[in-house]
Amino acid sequence: MFGKRGKDDGTKGTPEFRPSTPAVSETVAEAPRTPAAEAPKPSAESPSTPRADAAPAPAPAAPARRTVEAPPIAAEPKRLQRERSESYYDTKSQVFSALIDTIDLSQLAKLDPDSAREEIRDIVNDIIAIKNFAMTISEQEELLEDICNDVLGYGPLEPLLARDDIADIMVNGSKNVYIEVNGKVEQTGIRFRDNQQLLNICQRIVSQVGRRVDESSPICDARLPDGSRVNVIAPPLAIDGTALTIRKFKKDKLTLDQLVKFGAISPQGAEVLKIIGRVRCNIVISGGTGSGKTTLLNCLTNYIDREERVITCEDSAELQLQQPHVVRLETRPANLEGEGEVTMRDLVKNCLRMRPERIIVGEVRGPEVFDLLQAMNTGHDGSMGTIHSNSPRECLNRIESMIAMGGYTLPQKTVREIVVGSVDIIIQAARLRDGSRRITHITEVIGMEGDVIITQDLVLYNIKGEDASGKLMGEHVSTGIGRPHFWDRARYYGEEQRLAAALEAMEKRAD
Repeated sequence: MFGKRGKDDGTKGTPEFRPSTPAVSETVAEAPRTPAAEAPKPSAESPSTPRADAAPAPAPAAPARRTVEAPPIAAEPKRLQRERSESYYDTKSQVFSALIDTIDLSQLAKLDPDSAREEIRDIVNDIIAIKNFAMTISEQEELLEDICNDVLGYGPLEPLLARDDIADIMVNGSKNVYIEVNGKVEQTGIRFRDNQQLLNICQRIVSQVGRRVDESSPICDARLPDGSRVNVIAPPLAIDGTALTIRKFKKDKLTLDQLVKFGAISPQGAEVLKIIGRVRCNIVISGGTGSGKTTLLNCLTNYIDREERVITCEDSAELQLQQPHVVRLETRPANLEGEGEVTMRDLVKNCLRMRPERIIVGEVRGPEVFDLLQAMNTGHDGSMGTIHSNSPRECLNRIESMIAMGGYTLPQKTVREIVVGSVDIIIQAARLRDGSRRITHITEVIGMEGDVIITQDLVLYNIKGEDASGKLMGEHVSTGIGRPHFWDRARYYGEEQRLAAALEAMEKRAD
């Protein structure tokens, strides 16, 4: 099918890809056929020997080869906004320089944002009139808005940050800005004046949370005031200019009911998740980058009792809990002298002295997993965390490897016993190839047999195919387990009837 695999002498051949050639018989068929041509008569003088002047017999027709076509070249991503001309940026640069020479920044800082914006607009209008720039009304409005954003906000990023349908903003240098909308990445027509303007905006973002980014410290994690996660990597590590990535959060916080509308989980599966959050199971949310782990964690925290004291630990604070009694903690990087760093492990250790009822770790990625497991099985039921992994089984393996990263020399069986005694539920989230996000597994950790951790799936997501528009179709199904391992815990909280009804309804739907 793909060429020769090998030769008879045992040597390995190289796969061949040849274009198909028309069969000889098809070419001959185009000429008019005559009886003489179809059945030539042999000479009477030498019936078995061909004549010297006779034309050589045509070679037998070669069988047509099957061609292997290369996959189609992906089309360039569509640009959502028109690109502005160089003359626009030249005009903007002149107006901006004149504005900086004219305005008193110390007085501007004393004004509220709306008043400062009006003051800048008035001055820019005067500059345009004095310099006599030839501009249409719409171009002048765009220029006014851009300059206000440059002075008071985040420059060209402001229109993107104002949109609620964007999930990610990816800036690859000053000329390329991409966004993710509905699971698909698209290029925009937005650009920065130069790499220095982009770096200045990045420094403005990270300075608001007491961090810095420059050549001596080129990597930085930060957050926006609304909790959106920001990552900056600057030259010399970023070769083509500063790379900025922003993971945006919707202004309206998502709930499990909204995830049901989006198809991320079925109504019965959402009911099971609500019960799991309510009865204080220890939960680990597993998934890849961009699969919706933090969003799901936010949704589950809605079912925590309002009387409980909750402490969160994060690298950049992005969890949005609705309970009144919440303490939010955040790690801190080292200063210029390499001192003052506060790691996630330090925060988790300190949590245990703050009388928490639940500990929530935004992202577990190192030795702090051991302290979180210790908290889970020492009276802090209902603790939660997220881990990067591809499946529930892989999640357990990653927990073991992260414990080993901490330098603990515990026997493997002991480590697995700690994991089994700590983790109750693993929820697997995935981002499918069509850009949609789905909860693919709700899995229980039920015990050990020998040295092997035993798990059982309660809910699975089965993909059935895709529709005409390329969207994947599937459904969440029950595995038929009517009495989960956390049944006694559900009965303790009076939720066993709701749990049984949800599992039964899911099983009937599958039938």
